[in-house]
Amino acid sequence: MIKQSSQPGNSSAHPINIIIADDHEMVRNGLSALFETIKGAKVAGVAANGLEAIALCRKHRPGLLMLDVGLPLANGAEVFAEVKRWSPETAVALFTGFTAVGLLADWVSAGVEGVFLKTCHESELRLGIELLLAGQNYIADDVISLLEAKNDGRNLTPREREVLSLIAAGLTSTQIGERLCISPKTIEKHRASLFEKFETKSVAALLTAAFKEGLLDHIEQT
Repeated sequence: MIKQSSQPGNSSAHPINIIIADDHEMVRNGLSALFETIKGAKVAGVAANGLEAIALCRKHRPGLLMLDVGLPLANGAEVFAEVKRWSPETAVALFTGFTAVGLLADWVSAGVEGVFLKTCHESELRLGIELLLAGQNYIADDVISLLEAKNDGRNLTPREREVLSLIAAGLTSTQIGERLCISPKTIEKHRASLFEKFETKSVAALLTAAFKEGLLDHIEQT
C-alpha cells in the first residue's frame, strides 16, 4: 500500500456509510463530529468493542471502517479478518495510539487501506479520510516516518496476528481453533510459522520477542 497524493473526490450520489470502532467514547465522538463535516460521509454506527464492530459491518457493509487496534471482546486483528471476510469491499483504516514499528508494518503488509496515529493533525486526518472515501489508500506522514526509520516488521498475516494474540492470552491450540472456527492442525501450522518468523522455538521466547517489538501492546490496553 502506498500513500496517494491526488486530490480527493466523491462522485457518488449517495453518502458513504462509515463505522467507527474504538473503546474510548471521546475518540468515537471526535471522529463522528469530523465525519459530519465531510461531504458524502455518513456515520452508520459506532462500536465500543470488536464484536459490535463486526456486527455493524455485517449489517451495513460500510464503505469505511475506522478501527482501533486494542478493542475488547475481539481485537483489531480479529475484526479486520472478519470484516474482510464478510464485506471485502469495506476499506479499513487503522486509527491507533500504538507506535511500535513492527505492529504498524504488519498492518500495512496485511493490506489495510489507511493508517493513522491518534496524534495525527486534524487537517491530515481529514485529507486521508477524503481520499479513502474516494477509493484511494492513505498512510499518514508520521506513520511513514516511523516505517522508513526502522522497517523491521515481521510481515505477519492477519490470521497469524490473531493466533499470536490468543497464544498470549493463554489459550491452547484447541481453544484457539474453537475461537476462530478452524482446526487445531491449522493452528499448529500458524504457530510453526510464528516460531519461524520470530526465530524462536518456545512460546515463552515467542511472546517475549512479540512484546519487545510492541506487537502485543494492545493486550495491555484498558
